Amino acid sequence: MRLTLSISTNPLVNRFAEPDDLTETVARDIRVRDLQLTHEFLDPSWPAAVLRRRVRAFGRAMERTGIRVTSGMTGPYGRLNHFGHPDRDVRRYHLDWFKTFADLIADLGGRAIGTQFAILTFRDQDDPARREAMIRIALDCWAELADHAREAGLSFLFWEPMSITREFGETIPAALSLQARIDAAGLSLPLRMMADIDHGDVTSPDPDDTDPYAWARAVPRHSPIIHIKQSMMDKGGHRPFTARHNATGRIRPGPLLAALAEGGATDNEICLELSWKEREPDDRRVVAELAESVAYWAPYIDTGAAALRVWPAACPSQAADHLT
Repeated sequence: MRLTLSISTNPLVNRFAEPDDLTETVARDIRVRDLQLTHEFLDPSWPAAVLRRRVRAFGRAMERTGIRVTSGMTGPYGRLNHFGHPDRDVRRYHLDWFKTFADLIADLGGRAIGTQFAILTFRDQDDPARREAMIRIALDCWAELADHAREAGLSFLFWEPMSITREFGETIPAALSLQARIDAAGLSLPLRMMADIDHGDVTSPDPDDTDPYAWARAVPRHSPIIHIKQSMMDKGGHRPFTARHNATGRIRPGPLLAALAEGGATDNEICLELSWKEREPDDRRVVAELAESVAYWAPYIDTGAAALRVWPAACPSQAADHLT
């Protein structure tokens, strides 16, 4: 397997804002090359002139540090109904928003964007006919977005299986069934899964649906990007791979890599999607614990650190060698 490691910028939202500060910190302190950039850093709703300036700033920062943006994803402030909104005009707004997001991520060299397939209201979820109608509507939205993203130069789109029925893909069979339906729709650009192995419906009678290793065996052929975090029995949060959480967590590199291989993983991107509360001391632990999490996986999955152009402060000789 030629797996690569990346991090989601979810936990960096509002803790960082400037492209230079973000990329410098990731390269120097966290030591991973690839980012899944969440929309808060480059919001498609901003004025066009602001977006052009920000894209240029990101491009310069990425060139200087060696950081890559591999994909774009809605972040912590973007978990909305989107293509599942009952109002047609609101769906149109979101569709145009995602088209701009596709352009922005393509400009940064990314290969994909994504979000949840759709999020339904209680009312639409509880009416079987309405639920089916909303699935068809969401597929039409994705098809139009696929046409635009293909022209923008992206390679695929992705949807994230969640943990409740109205957000779709809440069990392994439900996720695979929706993926099969998407594949049958024949979009102009593939709409692939982006599974999170810690998701799953905790009320499911099948223990596999909340077993991260079962998800890891089931999804690699369908999910070019796979989210991971240190999984706890209580599904209590997006825990980092630190010594404290690893002592009680379920995820170990050997068994996870074996499960991914069994599931047909080849060149999948394994993305750390972690979070910390906006409380002290957690708030100031973010960078150090992201770095510890990357270091935990570095012996097993390629972090891309060798391609970075910024070195840790403890390695001045490497920086000097680079300049000669």
